[in-house]
Amino acid sequence: MNDASSNETLPDEFWQGVEQFNQREFYACHDTLEALWIEATEPDKKFYQGILQVAVALYHLGNQNWRGAVLLMGEGINRLRGYQPIYAAIDVEQFLTQTFQILTTLQEAGPDRVSVVMQQLGIRPAEDNVSGGERLQSLAFPTLQKVG
Repeated sequence: MNDASSNETLPDEFWQGVEQFNQREFYACHDTLEALWIEATEPDKKFYQGILQVAVALYHLGNQNWRGAVLLMGEGINRLRGYQPIYAAIDVEQFLTQTFQILTTLQEAGPDRVSVVMQQLGIRPAEDNVSGGERLQSLAFPTLQKVG
C-alpha cells in the first residue's frame, strides 16, 4: 500500500495532526485526525485511523489506563502494517517499530506496573512514584517522521 498518497494530496490538517502527535498533544491529534478520518476514503481512511488509535493509546497511557493503551496500540499497529515502509511521506516502518516496543513493554509489565513504563517514557505520574530500586530501560515515544 506504500504507493498511494503523496505529500501534495494529503490535506494540511493531516500535517497539523502529525505535528500535534510529535509534540505529544495526543488528544488534539485525535480530534484533528478523527475529523479527517470520518470524511476520508481508502486507503487514507485506514491510515488516519491507525495513527489516531496510537495517539489515543498514548493518551490512555498518560492516564495510567493500561488496558486502553494496550488495546488501542495493538489495533493501530495492525491497521498500519500494510502501509510499510513509507506512506504519505511518513516512515511508517520506523513508527511501527517504536510503537511496538512500547506495546511489548506494556504487555510484559502488566497493568499493575504501568507506572514503570510511564517512567521509562519520561512520564512521571505525581501520585505514583516508582521505587528507586528498579533499573529502568529508557523508552522513546514514537514519532511520525517525514521522509524525502
